[in-house]
Amino acid sequence: MVPPHPPTARDFINTHVHTVSPETPLEEVVAFLLKHSISNAPVVETDSAGRRRLVGFLSEGDCLEHLSNELFFGRPSQPQTAATIMRRHPVCVGPETDVFTLASLLATHHFRHVPVVDQDYFSGIVSRRDVLRALEGYYRQFLQAGEEERQLAQWRQTINYRLLARSV
Repeated sequence: MVPPHPPTARDFINTHVHTVSPETPLEEVVAFLLKHSISNAPVVETDSAGRRRLVGFLSEGDCLEHLSNELFFGRPSQPQTAATIMRRHPVCVGPETDVFTLASLLATHHFRHVPVVDQDYFSGIVSRRDVLRALEGYYRQFLQAGEEERQLAQWRQTINYRLLARSV
C-alpha cells in the first residue's frame, strides 16, 4: 500500500521565525543575523491586530552586498534599511504546498528557505533541511509500504502454492 498523501508545508513549517521590520537599519540587520546565527530574515509589518504581513525577504548575501558596497564606495545619501536592501515580492508558498513542489522550488531556484504565507499573512518558513527531512520520512514510509506489499505477495504465493499442492 502506498503511503498516505505526501506531507505539506503545514506539517513541518517553522513558525518560530526571527523577523525584522522594514525600518531596521542595515547595521542592525547584520548584527541581528549574526546574533541569532541565521542566514536570512523575513521583513514583516505588523498590523493593529498583531498579524504579520510579509513585505520582503533578506539574506546574508543581500547584507554582504550592501554592507561591502557601503564600506568600499562610502555611505549612500539615504540610510540603508531592511526596506532598501530586501528582495520585494519574494517567492512564497502556501501551507498546503506539498513536499514535492517545495523540493522542486528549492532545488530549481537554489533557495535555502522559502516563506509560507496564508491568506496574505506570514505564517513561517520552510528550509531545505525541513523539506529533506520530510521527504526522507515519506520515503521510509514508501519503502516500508513496499516491503509490506512484498511480504503479502510472498504469503499469497506460499498459500496458493500449498493449496495447489494439496488439490493435486
